[in-house]
Amino acid sequence: MKKHAIAAAAGLVVVCLALYGAYRFGVARGTQTAQPSSTPAAQSTLLKAGDIDPKTGKKILYWHDPMVPGQRFDKPGKSPFMDMQLVPVYADGDGSGSGVTVDSRVAQNLGIRTAETKPGRLAAMLQAPGNVAIDERSVQVIQARTNAYVQHVGVRATLDPVRRGQALVTLYSPDWVAAQEEYLAVSRMAGSEHLGDLRGAARARMLQAGMTPGQVGEIEKSGKLQPGVAIASPLDGLVTEVAVRDGMTVSPGMTLFRLADLSQVWVIAEVPEGQAGTIRPGMAATVLQSGAPAPIAGKVDAILPDVNAATRTIKVRIVLPNPGRRLLPGMFVTVSFDSSPQQEALLIPSESVIRTGQRNLVMVDAGQAGFVATEIKTGREADGMVEVLDGLAPGQKVVTSGQFLIDSEASLRGSVERMTATPAASAPAAPAAEHEGTGRIEAVNGSESLTISHGPIPSAQWGAMTMDFAAPPTGLPKGLKPGDRIRFRFHLDRDGAATLSSVEPAGNAQGARP
Repeated sequence: MKKHAIAAAAGLVVVCLALYGAYRFGVARGTQTAQPSSTPAAQSTLLKAGDIDPKTGKKILYWHDPMVPGQRFDKPGKSPFMDMQLVPVYADGDGSGSGVTVDSRVAQNLGIRTAETKPGRLAAMLQAPGNVAIDERSVQVIQARTNAYVQHVGVRATLDPVRRGQALVTLYSPDWVAAQEEYLAVSRMAGSEHLGDLRGAARARMLQAGMTPGQVGEIEKSGKLQPGVAIASPLDGLVTEVAVRDGMTVSPGMTLFRLADLSQVWVIAEVPEGQAGTIRPGMAATVLQSGAPAPIAGKVDAILPDVNAATRTIKVRIVLPNPGRRLLPGMFVTVSFDSSPQQEALLIPSESVIRTGQRNLVMVDAGQAGFVATEIKTGREADGMVEVLDGLAPGQKVVTSGQFLIDSEASLRGSVERMTATPAASAPAAPAAEHEGTGRIEAVNGSESLTISHGPIPSAQWGAMTMDFAAPPTGLPKGLKPGDRIRFRFHLDRDGAATLSSVEPAGNAQGARP
């Protein structure tokens, strides 16, 4: 009995061992089968900042969302800002760090466009705003030539239109009446051999009394006394001043009316002082008024010695015919100056230029090296194109849309590489140029900055102004207070911000602003 029990137990143990062995064999086989397919899928999730991407062979700096480039992540995943995966940012292949690479799919989603630099000629056209003014050369003043009384005023309001020969005012002058009576009495005399001389003397007396040749001719033609003599308008235009009313007494030299002729007007254009050098007297100009069917051609009469201090513009006067008197004083117009043809130059779209205030930059597509920020010098600008004087060559491609995202990415890239670079690999930075000035402290902004009113600083091409200066790295000296006159040294960073290097009392320093 015991032998049978022992045999059964031994058989059960053998079966259990066989089953366990089969289980372990199956687990091992399943692991070996699943391992090759799971490794590539999990490999990307195991990457981290600083690793080499096996797909591109480039070093991964970090991951980011292209729509929020300022936020960096040290591992891949889904963007917390947008419904998209984070995009890796790679180090440049040449290690220079000067270019920014953008995935083609990302570039398409961001709408990054480029344009090729090509030689061409800018449109020889400069446009400036202007306003219509009265041609002061056409203004005529009507004055009284004798003591008289106003019987009737024909034009009673300023800006009323008048026609040539229209009666402006009717005057009664005792001197004119006496001169007329003398002339008529001489004219009625007969049989005198000196009648012609007397009549001529009487006619001359009417002219000396202030009557016009036309008024004298009317007396001679009618042969009748005219106690009320009308003064007529000498031109077609409008009345700019009325200084007489019915019943008034006027004296010699008193201004009665001021008239202006609108058959020709002036247009005063406001031209930026940087572009005024292309304008010269006699240059052709066209003026377009809003709602007008066609522009009117005129000529530059003079460049006035008058600069608007607020807008930094120079006034240019254009003499313009005014057919139909369509242009009225005070109207706003657009003036186009036709300058001489310009030489051929390298042109790029104006929208591709990043203007920092100190420099002009463009993002150049350098192919495999990515997008590289390049400083350029610009010239004239017209019709959406800008002239490149230095910094680019024909055939290069510049970014016209999305360049600000690339520029911000380049700034972040530079910050990351400066933080991760070893001291031995870092090149020494060139010292920034220092400038010196004197001025007065207007405000002490804690330990962070000073507000200083200073005089001109030629080395920085600055005029006198009041501005903030960041504190030196060692901090501000003790005891500084508003009103102190100081001598200071400073340098400018790439964005034009001023940082103090040293500050010391200057007493009554020359050149400081009061």
